[in-house]
Amino acid sequence: MEATVKKNLLGGGEFLIKESAPQDVFTPEDFDEESRMMADMCQDFLDTEVTPLHGRLDSMKELDLMPGLLNKAGELGMLGISIPEEYGGFGKDFNTSMYLTEKVGAGHSFAVAFAAHTGIGTLPLLYFGTDAQKDKYLSKLASGEWKASYCLTEPGSGSDALAAKSTAVLSDDGKHYILNGQKIWITNGGFADLFTVFAKIDGDKFTGFLVERSSEGVSLGDEEHKMGIKGSSTRAVFFQDVKVPVENVLGEIGRGHVIAFNILNIGRIKLAAAAMGAAKKATTETVKYAMEREQFKTPIANFGAIKYKMAEQAIRLYACDATTYRASGDIQTKEHELQAGGMAHSEALLAAAEEYAIECAMLKVFGSEVLDYVVDEGVQVFGGNGFSADYPMDRNYRDSRINRIFEGTNEINRLLSVDMILKRAMKGQINLMGAAMEVQKELTGVPSFGDQPEGLLGKELKYLSNFKKSILMAAGAAVQKFMMGMKDEQEVIMNLADMLMYTYAAESTVLRTLKLAAVKGEAAVARQIEMTQVYVYDTADRINKAGKDCINSFAEGDLQRMLLLGLKRYTKVDPINVKEYRRNIAHALMEAGGYCF
Repeated sequence: MEATVKKNLLGGGEFLIKESAPQDVFTPEDFDEESRMMADMCQDFLDTEVTPLHGRLDSMKELDLMPGLLNKAGELGMLGISIPEEYGGFGKDFNTSMYLTEKVGAGHSFAVAFAAHTGIGTLPLLYFGTDAQKDKYLSKLASGEWKASYCLTEPGSGSDALAAKSTAVLSDDGKHYILNGQKIWITNGGFADLFTVFAKIDGDKFTGFLVERSSEGVSLGDEEHKMGIKGSSTRAVFFQDVKVPVENVLGEIGRGHVIAFNILNIGRIKLAAAAMGAAKKATTETVKYAMEREQFKTPIANFGAIKYKMAEQAIRLYACDATTYRASGDIQTKEHELQAGGMAHSEALLAAAEEYAIECAMLKVFGSEVLDYVVDEGVQVFGGNGFSADYPMDRNYRDSRINRIFEGTNEINRLLSVDMILKRAMKGQINLMGAAMEVQKELTGVPSFGDQPEGLLGKELKYLSNFKKSILMAAGAAVQKFMMGMKDEQEVIMNLADMLMYTYAAESTVLRTLKLAAVKGEAAVARQIEMTQVYVYDTADRINKAGKDCINSFAEGDLQRMLLLGLKRYTKVDPINVKEYRRNIAHALMEAGGYCF
């Protein structure tokens, strides 16, 4: 649906040792008219159907409201964006599905119900189901006639999903599996017609099953009382001697983890898109309120402290936008590449998402934390009214918090991002060792100051190269120190994860702005250039702090001094007038009446 913009595709995690050109990345500006029209349709649906019902949804007194909204979304085709046309869907590409996820992300509890149905509820069947299973269920899910849910978490297994205790035993006649167990925190649990359930066969074969709600022995707990997303249905689901036909085994017996973990990759990057949609809405609400609220006979938007907050909301959002769609574009391009090589569509998308699992994990963390920052500062700008349930920041603030727990906690995803990149290096898939050795030689050699960078954002590109060197330096030293014990040094891994994530985000932001400037001219994107410069400037300090904490956790003496000197060198940036830049950005937001980048 969008113009092909990728020319040089890097593998997952390779951004750390290789460079991308601006024309090689997908950006939000690359969406075509059809995609934008579909996104507008989603926006109109939120504005007219969902937003007026937020209060009633949150009260949970009308339990048919949410299923009714999903029905209406199904009538518009919103539930079938990723489902092939032969099953009643639109069959749109991955980038388009991400774009619509972003738009729906501003829908609070509806966004959660929508994502659970179209994502973890439907995708396991779409990507791992047999033809017969798809024929039976997919068209019902695409239309909204049936609602879907995903049952993985148990009282004793959250982050450690494979510790599940639910069991499935083959019946004597070989026609059914007898399912027993309990699942908790099940989104859409109160009205779902089809559950994707994970249980162990013979005590150790972790397997997926498609279970119909109408099956005898399926029962539900009460609705959970939650801090936020109050309008979404969240229940425990109990399975007592439930007969599941053998033809409802999903995927291969004993390979349920493949389903769970691959679907999570897609879920993580889509969570970043949804969080971004929510953050854009909250930023616009912040700007509008700041322009309307007067103190000392002037709108509070005119005060420097408030301009800082609005501008910083926009800066982080702009970076999140660039980073999310860069990774989304890579996944889509990889998918098309694999399909061109003969791989089936469903297998190709899963393989593409797995290739960029590192980026998906980072984005889940980055997107959720950008949203948390935006809504927290939104509450502050609203002041006392921000603490009032009569104003929008109350719901924004409460609904945001779950995103750092969903789809694997941010701690788990930080650990995963570094663990995956190190494992790929050990397998020879990414030449981290070679790159780290080059940095080590540079550290012990005579400094070469070279030519001064030229051109738009030339300095920032140089800084990015140095940020990557700081990661290679710190990670290389840590691995040499701890060897196989590295996995137990979670604090060190978390520091490296932050360095990795912020570098990827900063590079994505620079590439987006350079691409924009090449199309529109520098004058037309002056504010985007300033946002990029501020973001990279601040990233240097973030990386320096994480790097120091990392190095000081394991190095002493001469090694410590050398590493800290190297870190100082690689995170040094020239001063810029961040006050002026932020004020310029805030004025642009005020002129537009909300987020406009």
